[in-house]
Amino acid sequence: MQETKNIERRLFPPMVEGEHTLASVSDKIGDVTLNKKTPFHWFIGFGIAFLIAQMLLFTIVYLVVTGIGIWGNNVPVGWAFDIINFVWWIGIGHAGTLISAILLLLNQKWRTSINRFAEAMTLFAVACAGLFPLLHTGRPWLAYWLFPYPNTMGMWPQFRSPLMWDVFAVSTYATVSLLFWYVGLIPDLATLRDRAKNKYFRLVYGLLSMGWRGSARHWHRYEIAYLLLAGLSTPLVLSVHSIVSLDFSVAQLPGWHATIFPPYFVAGAIFAGFAMVLILCIPLRNWYKMQDFITHRHLVLMGKVMLATGLIVCYGYAMEAFFGWYSANQYEVFMIKNRIWNGPYWWSYWLLILCNGLSIQLLWFKRFRESEFWLFLISIVVSVGMWLERFVIIVTSLHRDFLPSSWAMYSPTVFDWSMFIGTIGFFFTLIYLFVRFLPIISIFEVRTLLPEAQVEHAHEPFSHTEKVNEIQGTEDRA
Repeated sequence: MQETKNIERRLFPPMVEGEHTLASVSDKIGDVTLNKKTPFHWFIGFGIAFLIAQMLLFTIVYLVVTGIGIWGNNVPVGWAFDIINFVWWIGIGHAGTLISAILLLLNQKWRTSINRFAEAMTLFAVACAGLFPLLHTGRPWLAYWLFPYPNTMGMWPQFRSPLMWDVFAVSTYATVSLLFWYVGLIPDLATLRDRAKNKYFRLVYGLLSMGWRGSARHWHRYEIAYLLLAGLSTPLVLSVHSIVSLDFSVAQLPGWHATIFPPYFVAGAIFAGFAMVLILCIPLRNWYKMQDFITHRHLVLMGKVMLATGLIVCYGYAMEAFFGWYSANQYEVFMIKNRIWNGPYWWSYWLLILCNGLSIQLLWFKRFRESEFWLFLISIVVSVGMWLERFVIIVTSLHRDFLPSSWAMYSPTVFDWSMFIGTIGFFFTLIYLFVRFLPIISIFEVRTLLPEAQVEHAHEPFSHTEKVNEIQGTEDRA
């Protein structure tokens, strides 16, 4: 019997470890939110994140009062930290939708333990990203001019402007992601409503759960809505960062005018997004003792996805250099040489290669791929590298353009840094609030992975038991 169980675990590694029942899953995950005593480490982390977020608030107030001259933007580097950080945050937000929507449509069960906080990460990252183009306009209180609303002056947005493409793409992506996240939360909100002892929590969770009772009709409508939103979200994963990449590739500037940008940006977004998911889930699974639900297998699979997308990104770097050489265009050749070794920002390019190209090669080895420490460390290095990628694409292409008379150096000011670091604090402040008041793992989806919920094997032509028996017989004969 024990030998059969060992073979079974090798063939079908469990997504939920330990001896769990439907009730114990609800207890374990729900107690993180409903526990009256908030862990001390939560207060420490939230306090640090909240203080850093105040840096963002101060910078925004000072920026609105003074103007965007407090930033280091100049001529020709008109797009600097604001667009660097915008693209970086949008990229981080991609992994949530990928895990939730695409892996759901592909029936990948390993998404169930990580999709909830990955979706939350998407929303919070998009909220951080939206601040930069909004404030970059210089008059954020007139941002509604970017929307095609009926007006008596007959003034309409310029739809040929890439800024307009971003407004529609990002706002659509944020709206659909919010709906997808909220619809997935409804059954778990009802569970929290039924288990909460605090009357105010019961009231809030009751309102948010929209009268969910778990009837067959409710589940039928839920599954249809969730599947439709997943299908709607899937093309958005590809379209949003493709549109962001078109901001660059439609320009004639050397280093930007490349057809490889859309797939290159999408792969980079998934790469950075999975790195951030690992940065979040590794501490969470240890602080809240969630190793049974966010298993070792989940971490290994995310590491493999990060390796695969990282290799695609490295291919993009190689193709950029190849296009510059093969084009025989003097401006493209100069841009590549300036970016790699002749220019003043050569250090940023080689740091980028070190972070994104060399660090992920460790993931080929099982020792590093299965180590929490190394996965966490590599994820941090990758996040830094993806920020440097945006710095290299934007600054090294702009600071030396076609006319030597317009060349200039770019140096970020203290307000550039305070804005960027402040958004990191804002992001983690929202993450801490999410962890405290909403379930970080989908309760009902994890419950579907338990053995007592598995009924599909009885209808398979080559069943789970037959597969185990065949392997056991082969081993016995050997």
